[in-house]
Amino acid sequence: MIIGIDPGVSGAMAILNDEGEAMAVEDMPTIARTKGKGGRRMVDAAALAHQLSQFPDVKLVLLERVSTRPGEGHTGAFAFGDSWGVARGVCAALGFPLMLVTPQSWKRRAGLIGSDKEASRALAAQLWPNINLSRKKDQNRAEAMLIARYGQVSK
Repeated sequence: MIIGIDPGVSGAMAILNDEGEAMAVEDMPTIARTKGKGGRRMVDAAALAHQLSQFPDVKLVLLERVSTRPGEGHTGAFAFGDSWGVARGVCAALGFPLMLVTPQSWKRRAGLIGSDKEASRALAAQLWPNINLSRKKDQNRAEAMLIARYGQVSK
């Protein structure tokens, strides 16, 4: 099995079997960072570890190597980096082999250089028609699937 992770609070993870079939596709688990309504959320490390530990036969985890985005404020950048670090730490704690992959690398392999997230969703829907990716927010699930597929092709 290969896991692809699109990090971030609104990110997702996808698990593909050796034949490239989607075994699971889920949004990143989150918890409230602060109490009260409207508070920021953060990746729930314990829930992520629990979800990933359900798949002990993992051959490789591909985690998108991210950086700050143009115009992003320091609070958002720190939160995004925190989410990335949580995903990396959980994979290390579970003993999963980890490969960091740049967006340019997996998008080039998928033929998506210069495309938006909507193109990722359309391609993933075509490759895995049995997975429902009909919501706009499923773009992150689609990208997690394509990141995992990059690992399948790279083996």
